[in-house]
Amino acid sequence: MRTFLVLLAVAFVAACNAPQQAQENVSETSNPLLVDSTLPYGLPPFDQIENEHFGPAFDAAMAEHQAEIDAIVNNPEPPSFDNVYVALEQAGQRLSYVARVFYNLNGTHTNPDMQATQREYAPKLSAHSDAILLNPDLFARVKAVYDERDSLDIDAESKRLIEETYKDFVRAGAQLSDEEKARLKEINGELAQLGTQFGQKVLAEVNDSAVVFDDVSQLAGLSEARIEAAAAEAKARGLEEGHYVLTLLNTSGQPPLASMTNREARERLHQASLIRGSRGNEHDTRETVSQIVKLRAERANMLGYDTHADYVLEVQTAGSVDRINDLHAQVGPIAVANAKKEGEVLQAMIDANEEDFDLASWDWAYYTEQVRQDRFDFDDAEVRPYFEMNNVLVNGVFYSAEKLFGITFKERTDLPKYHPDTQIWEVFDADGSPIGLFITDFYARSSKRGGAWMNSYQIYSGMLGGAPVVGNHLNVTKPPEGEPTLLTWDEVVTMFHEFGHAVHGLLTDVYYPSFSGTSVPRDFVEYPSQVYEMWADWPEVLQNYAIHYETGEPIPPELLDRVMEAALFNEGFRTSEYLAASILDFELHQLPADEVPGPEELADFEAETLAKYGMDYAPVPPRYRPTYFSHSMGGYSAGYYSYFWAEVLDADSVLWIKENGGLDRETGDHLRATILSTGGSEDAMVLYERFAGRIPGIEPLLERRGLVEGGE
Repeated sequence: MRTFLVLLAVAFVAACNAPQQAQENVSETSNPLLVDSTLPYGLPPFDQIENEHFGPAFDAAMAEHQAEIDAIVNNPEPPSFDNVYVALEQAGQRLSYVARVFYNLNGTHTNPDMQATQREYAPKLSAHSDAILLNPDLFARVKAVYDERDSLDIDAESKRLIEETYKDFVRAGAQLSDEEKARLKEINGELAQLGTQFGQKVLAEVNDSAVVFDDVSQLAGLSEARIEAAAAEAKARGLEEGHYVLTLLNTSGQPPLASMTNREARERLHQASLIRGSRGNEHDTRETVSQIVKLRAERANMLGYDTHADYVLEVQTAGSVDRINDLHAQVGPIAVANAKKEGEVLQAMIDANEEDFDLASWDWAYYTEQVRQDRFDFDDAEVRPYFEMNNVLVNGVFYSAEKLFGITFKERTDLPKYHPDTQIWEVFDADGSPIGLFITDFYARSSKRGGAWMNSYQIYSGMLGGAPVVGNHLNVTKPPEGEPTLLTWDEVVTMFHEFGHAVHGLLTDVYYPSFSGTSVPRDFVEYPSQVYEMWADWPEVLQNYAIHYETGEPIPPELLDRVMEAALFNEGFRTSEYLAASILDFELHQLPADEVPGPEELADFEAETLAKYGMDYAPVPPRYRPTYFSHSMGGYSAGYYSYFWAEVLDADSVLWIKENGGLDRETGDHLRATILSTGGSEDAMVLYERFAGRIPGIEPLLERRGLVEGGE
């Protein structure tokens, strides 16, 4: 039950009630989503699933789930842990599976038919969830067992299931009046529509905002492979020869800015990125953002919370809105002070080149690269040949996992894929026993949402069995045919980061499906993945994968030292752009409904908020602006702070690991036993203290990032 609720919370749910096309003709027996997969580990049969299968699958799975709920409500026996809570855990498993497959595929390889299905079924799924959570007879049985929980002969995980499930019902509005429930259903339905409207507009806008150049000289500084890819993109869009297209990622900054020598071209690319969602076209998201935030505020008030942020923080490890506001206020000015120091260095580089202009945001990445070359004596092009993508994965990420946990990976080329660019790996434990499947999907494409993430197609639990099937997704630019895929250092770190989520899903060992894998508080879920980043530059791991793809030579230690030093140089920028976005997300969701900015006021709100926190430093814009801030409008509302909060835990954990053995099985087994295998079966901070034996402070993080008062 709670597994399905989590899926509804994090999915980009849908809008507009678009018609379904001829799906009524698909029978249940011919629908691969409505029969158990016969493939290893329950891998979805991607080669059999068609667009027209999803609508009937949702309909049938919702009907099945409702029948299961009706059986719980109408059970003549007195409410008990087994006939209420265990039954709720067992209910809805088909619907959870259909939803996982649909939303995962819709994020990785969408198409117009899937988007139409998303628009039609989001309100239906929202209404289905409300019908269960707001059912007074069901809640009466839930509450009856909850009230007797301390006298029941059950284990700690079962008691936690009672408490967390009861909390889900209360937070969903089970204690509201009938009139309030009716309004809450309206709000949830509208949010379901608006959420998908936002997600689909962002995807369409990022594709539509690609920048066209008609002179190759404007791309000076880019590699030949990157220019060839830009020409191929132009051709794919039907443009004449001699045109070049640079596509965008969903972040404000764009990777080509670090290399492009033509300042006017840099400005065009960067401005195209920053203005997304506010161009007044069909992809404009400002009205959608405003409506979403207003409705969230109204819902929070109705449920008894001052703000949506208060509603969200109640179930997070941070605990209170004030704690995050204090964190933003404490670290923000320090980060900006460091960024300004870095900006002074960049301006000095501009002046030394006798160029007559002030540093702007579209200059930052380019002159940072120049400073790296000048101060640290390397450029990105010098480093990338040592980071061939498949080698990083197999001899870096997989190697570290074997050293820590004893797990190994074998590619399965016999299993169906949802896209040719993906790979499927079978995962084995140290004793050779099978664990599950790991899907890698690293290339960017127009049918794929931006960013990097992990997802689950199947989950394991002691109650229901099964096996984890998880995927990692990046958005690396695919090189021309026959060329190697060479990663930046940031992309290497991101690959390790996402794998930290993957092992959280793969190594789960809980009894109830609601607690499986990454089903933990939002501001704790990033913690294991951020810890895993440490292995990217761990000497033993690095020397195993940082090999020149042509010569086979290992990366020179002095070059790597310069990479690390250069990365620290830009920490002020990196922290400032992140915190600016985090602050915007958190401040938006602390507003009363009647103070939420309208479409024309959103830019002013952004400027005023950044000024309030001393973050209004023009050369460093927020990593995401509200108009394309998918985290904020999606499952991370009032929760983008989670990455920084998790890094507080991460920085302290890295110290513990370095003090207690480093890359070895004892460390890995301890991490597995205390954090990775336990999922959400215990309180997150209890797990952390069991792992580290202490409560973390912020000092290790500030030291790691070089964020000393006033900069260096």
